[in-house]
Formats: sequence, structure tokens, C-alpha cells
Amino acid sequence: MVRLGQVMYLHKDAYEEYQKRHAALWPEMKLALREYGASNYSIFLNKKTGQTFAYLEVPSVETYNRIADTDICKKWWKYMEPLMDTNPDNSPVTTDLKEVFHLD
Repeated sequence: MVRLGQVMYLHKDAYEEYQKRHAALWPEMKLALREYGASNYSIFLNKKTGQTFAYLEVPSVETYNRIADTDICKKWWKYMEPLMDTNPDNSPVTTDLKEVFHLD
């Protein structure tokens, strides 16, 4: 299992809406995440900076990354675009983090 960590960047007036939308995550998006290998997925918010920290585990990074090509993922990105910093394709601007320590 590969552990992934990323930072994303919310607009400061969007914290509540971001949390609301994730609390009502579309069933099709949940299914896609699972189909592409995501498990143990959590997102944390730093309210002072607007940064989120996403943590998830996947069996294969290559398989998981293919979720970006799905219609449901692209629809989710478009839905979330007004709330966060995004790229031209509506995907979130992310900073991938390198794991430097893990304790089982």
C-alpha cells in the first residue's frame, strides 16, 4: 500500500461549503474513488491558511491517477472549482508531499 499526502488551497470564504460538499459526496464519486484504489482517505483543513492536507492510501499510484480521466472526476472538479485554487482543467492545484516518517 502506498500512502499519499497532498496540500490543496481553499478560498477563505469557502470552508463551510467545502465541508458541506464533502459531507454529501456523490455516490458515483465515492464509487470511483474505491474503484481506482483509494482507501483510508481523509482531508484536514488549516483554517488560518486555507490549506487542506489530504491523506489516502492506494495499492497503485498509476491506477489511482487514472481517476483523473473519468467523467465523474471531471464533473466533481468543475463542481469544486469555485471553492479552491484550480488548474485550467479545473483540477485542484496540489502540492505532493514526500513521506519522511511512518510509525505502524
